[in-house]
Amino acid sequence: MDLGIEGRVALVTGASKGLGLAVAKTLAAEGAKVAITSRDEEHIQKAAKQIGATGFAHDSGNLEGIPVLVHEIEHFLGPIDILVTNTGGPPLDPNALGFSDQQWHDAYEDLVRSPLKFIEAAMPNMRSRNWGRIVNVGSTTIREPAAGLMLSNANRAATLAAIKTISHQVARDGVTLNSVLPGRIATDRLYELYGSRQGADEMAREEIPSGRLGSPEEFAAAVAFLCSAQASYITGVALVVDGGMMRSV
Repeated sequence: MDLGIEGRVALVTGASKGLGLAVAKTLAAEGAKVAITSRDEEHIQKAAKQIGATGFAHDSGNLEGIPVLVHEIEHFLGPIDILVTNTGGPPLDPNALGFSDQQWHDAYEDLVRSPLKFIEAAMPNMRSRNWGRIVNVGSTTIREPAAGLMLSNANRAATLAAIKTISHQVARDGVTLNSVLPGRIATDRLYELYGSRQGADEMAREEIPSGRLGSPEEFAAAVAFLCSAQASYITGVALVVDGGMMRSV
């Protein structure tokens, strides 16, 4: 399927590896002009070269720098048509009440304020041109909280609600906002959660109806469709990509 995004400018954050890189690679393959960000200059430039994108070093905790970064990207590539907000996970702790005030603050800035600042910066041009696609990468733990992931569970849920709220206000301007909630996808982050790749694979065989982990490419395909011209009537949704693992309706 031709997604109708050839020549569109796309920004994918947190894209030096994992899910972000897979999404950026898929959008680039569809002909989009892709900008990717990560805090490490060397890693982001290596990833950009790998997929034919333009890399920009940016720390997601630098909220004041986000409008400057968006302006810089639009100067080099043109107005942003597609925005995919993605960030790494916060610290783990089996004690849900064991996190410090600083850890709560940092998680809020990374998982809530940073995505919203990117949306705030990119939105005016999207609305003025009556076309925009925004996708936030969340987690299925928003709906079925996981032990040890208190900071992620709580803050990603807040961002999901914010995305839904904004989607109502800009739908008539041709801008869609959606969330994609990955389940157990084969990434370094997942291997860390389960102690090893072998541990994650064993869990998948036992617990996931599909009997395996999802691939980053499968996840990226779902995100790419929501970024497409054909997805113009889909907004405010949270799409689950989890091989059937989620049990709630």
